[in-house]
Amino acid sequence: MTDFSLPPSDDLPPGLGFLAGGGAATRLILARDWRDHPLGPPDRWPGPLKTALSLLLNSPESMILCWDAGELFFFFNETYFPLLGPRLDWAMGTPMREVWADAWEQARPIVDDAFAGRSQRFVDLPWKLATDRGAAETWWSFSYSRVLDEHGGNAGLFIFTNETTQRVLADRALTESRAELVTLNADLARQVARRTAERDRMWNASPDLMVVVAPDGRYLAVNPAWTEILGYRPEELIGIEALALVHPDDLPAAVEALAAAQAGTMPTFEMRFRHRDGSYRWLQWVAAPGETEVFAIGRHITDAKEAAEQLKRTSELLSQAQKMEAIGQLTGGVAHDFNNLLTIIRGSVELLRRPDLLPEKRDRYIEAISETASRAAKLTGQLLAFARRQALTPELLDIGVAVGEIGEMVQTLIGNRVALHVEAPATPCLAEVDRSQFETALVNLAINARDAMDGQGTLRIAVAPVPEIPSLRGHHGISGDFLSVSVIDDGAGIAPEALPHIFEPFFTTKEVGKGTGLGLSQVIGFAKQSGGDISVASEAGRGTTFTLYLPRVSEGRVAAEQIADDGPADGQGAYVLLIEDNEEVGRFATSALNELGYRSVLATNAQDALAMLETDAARFDIVFSDVVMPGMNGVECATRIRQNHPALPIVLTSGYAHVLAENWQHGFELLHKPYSIEQLSRVLRRAVARSARWSGTGRRD
Repeated sequence: MTDFSLPPSDDLPPGLGFLAGGGAATRLILARDWRDHPLGPPDRWPGPLKTALSLLLNSPESMILCWDAGELFFFFNETYFPLLGPRLDWAMGTPMREVWADAWEQARPIVDDAFAGRSQRFVDLPWKLATDRGAAETWWSFSYSRVLDEHGGNAGLFIFTNETTQRVLADRALTESRAELVTLNADLARQVARRTAERDRMWNASPDLMVVVAPDGRYLAVNPAWTEILGYRPEELIGIEALALVHPDDLPAAVEALAAAQAGTMPTFEMRFRHRDGSYRWLQWVAAPGETEVFAIGRHITDAKEAAEQLKRTSELLSQAQKMEAIGQLTGGVAHDFNNLLTIIRGSVELLRRPDLLPEKRDRYIEAISETASRAAKLTGQLLAFARRQALTPELLDIGVAVGEIGEMVQTLIGNRVALHVEAPATPCLAEVDRSQFETALVNLAINARDAMDGQGTLRIAVAPVPEIPSLRGHHGISGDFLSVSVIDDGAGIAPEALPHIFEPFFTTKEVGKGTGLGLSQVIGFAKQSGGDISVASEAGRGTTFTLYLPRVSEGRVAAEQIADDGPADGQGAYVLLIEDNEEVGRFATSALNELGYRSVLATNAQDALAMLETDAARFDIVFSDVVMPGMNGVECATRIRQNHPALPIVLTSGYAHVLAENWQHGFELLHKPYSIEQLSRVLRRAVARSARWSGTGRRD
């Protein structure tokens, strides 16, 4: 490799000043041994060559000087170095045909044309050369100009060179990229066309409603399903308000759902839309936000809604049938019990009429009447709760206490030849269940046990806390805090082949006319809906055990949910608007209220009561109304009062659940007839305590 450090270009020998400014190229010239070269030593070179070399060496452009028309001795400046690669050490002053031997075939015609006076310029001419980057295809721009001597003859060539490989490759890559882009665009266009066609097919063929809603809430586009489901042609709907067809009762929810979709969420909602014929159809919608529009799909669910409603009615009828079956079996025993109670009451009344009756006996007979009346009220209350039609909401219930309370009715049901034993812990066993459904389940299990024992034997009902529900019917067990209610008989047991089917509706092993096969299906349905389950264990000739599992509720939660009974200890002169159509009950209620420290005004119907409130509502502190009355019933009257006087406490009372069954979500305080004075006092105090109308002294603000 040539040492370019010697000699320095600014310290040239005499006669070589024309090499000044050439840098590394000058050092290459000086480093060569010119003694045997045809041109001889540099200081003896002809003047035109020296002048041409000075121009070459000081040019910032990549240049070549080929001197001597015959040999074309090769000179180049420093800018040209990178193009020579491995030739750099020996190329200076070497004939061009040797320097570029690999390209001479291509270069020779161009050189000949230049010496013939046909100077040429080539742009992006491809050359395959061995450069400092190795053998590669390269591209060049060349400009050939001849140099004449003093006689006008060809002395050499100036060649301006510029490698354009990078630009050519970049242009080629750009061209290829453009071609690929054109191809991609064409593919994308085909995909878009295909997707558009698919979307159009889906849009037109979908059985569901599809709609695009503009930012201003108007329909931009609807699919043909609107005609099939709602009777409107698409052109009739474009531009109308999106909520124009919504049922008035569903409009608030529709406004909220549309706002949610426009805000970026994906709401799902159900509402009714008006058909062209004026009727309404139920639709289930899901909406998705776009950049500015809202896209929604609606499914017609009217048939499903009607089917669900029919199923609900059927389920209610089925539940009622189960209750009526049990009540039918209770009738004889209940009649017997009531006759016993009436015998006690009637006999006590006759004895009280004796003029010579001693005071201590009089008190004993009065206590007997009171106790007997309480027992009768309890029995009728259980029957009404058991037979009512409404699907009650779950309530916190002490299962141990509830089993004990219903025990009397169960004993009546199973008869005196069956010994009943109830076992429950002394500590509360709380669960959140529907009381009526729980009692129905217990009665159904008791009926099955009685029949399995042929009306004679021992029935045990045991309540206990348990840590889990065991694995049942192929389902994994569940750990947690549960209560078990076991109904255990010593009857004939259940045949093994019947065990897998006993919870199926209408399955029964009893004779025709002796059972519907609905009892156990009600029991398992109640258990599942309450978050529990039921197990059965039976052995032929040894008896059967049904165990009902229910989730247990902690006592801490009960304490948190209890409502403080912080009303005034007595009426303290508060005014009660008493609404009662029965004259005798009205007189009793008035007397009872007076005894409790209340003042009362009696209205014998709802219309009179509403008129009193219209005239002087501020006079009254609480309303106490019967439910079943001619004309407007108590629930309707209470609802009207709540609308006009929302702060006024209201208590309803009834001995019959029919109207309450139709309006079970009224939300008012309820006192069941017959009621005691203590019960009346407690419910009035609780209602007043919940009202903002009471101050700390118990009087109105």
